[in-house]
Amino acid sequence: MPDTAMALTSNAGRFRAFWRQLDWPLRVALAMLVIFVFVAIFGPWISPYDPLQGSLRARLAPPVWQEGGSWAHIFGTDRLGRDILSRIIAGARISLTVCVIVIALAGAVGTAVGTAAGYFGGWTDRILMRLVDLALSFPVILLALLLGAISGPSFTNIIIVISLVLWSQYARMARGETLKIRNEDYVDLARTSGLSDFRIIWRHILPNIAPSLIVIATLQVGIVIVLEASLSFLGVGVPPPAPSWGSMVADGRSYITSAWWLCMVPGLAILFTVMAVNLVGDALADRINPALRGRNI
Repeated sequence: MPDTAMALTSNAGRFRAFWRQLDWPLRVALAMLVIFVFVAIFGPWISPYDPLQGSLRARLAPPVWQEGGSWAHIFGTDRLGRDILSRIIAGARISLTVCVIVIALAGAVGTAVGTAAGYFGGWTDRILMRLVDLALSFPVILLALLLGAISGPSFTNIIIVISLVLWSQYARMARGETLKIRNEDYVDLARTSGLSDFRIIWRHILPNIAPSLIVIATLQVGIVIVLEASLSFLGVGVPPPAPSWGSMVADGRSYITSAWWLCMVPGLAILFTVMAVNLVGDALADRINPALRGRNI
């Protein structure tokens, strides 16, 4: 028990020291990001209402700070009487789910392609990097509209579309970092000792390029949120009645003059979340890999 208490005290001290090193915008951004993740994970338990059900008696109720508003619906209700706050919480869960799946899928594919291209070189490098160039040439909105027209809007389509756009960024970074590492002395030593190419990549290449890939993944969280919201806004993303932030903004366009909160509240949720993610991502990039500062990812 004393050892446990000492460890907790030491960890608390390190956290306070880390917190004091941060400037106040980064503190606010980190707090907002923690709130976003907490709300997304525990949304079903903290949501005041069912985000898919409403009451026409309470339709277009204003926020609590506006005349006619009440604490029963802090951010007001939409045209079907559904609580805006509950739908914002449910939308955060959708955004986080899309982010996790897309970044895991795009990161795995891009890292595998980029590492193979950089390590083996030659024709392997040329063929794989032409695939990367092809992926970079896809216009995401046009591709999403095409898939939506063929199979209709779906959660699966939005995962596929965004992953097709983002995996190439990981491939480029993984290839560049692998080219720097593959001729290092410890890699040559592992090669002469008889280790297979797969084991060399797994034990020596991937651990050394992981920090750069983590930075890209962090910076792309905001990009995924914006892309998901944009595609849902256009009607080819998460299908209704799922409360995506983008579809909520789209639903509120017709009421912008009479019920501004319908599109303003989800729009602010997108703004603040993406801003917090970008601030934290930039700070992480400065700490892990300062060479990525200012690079267009």
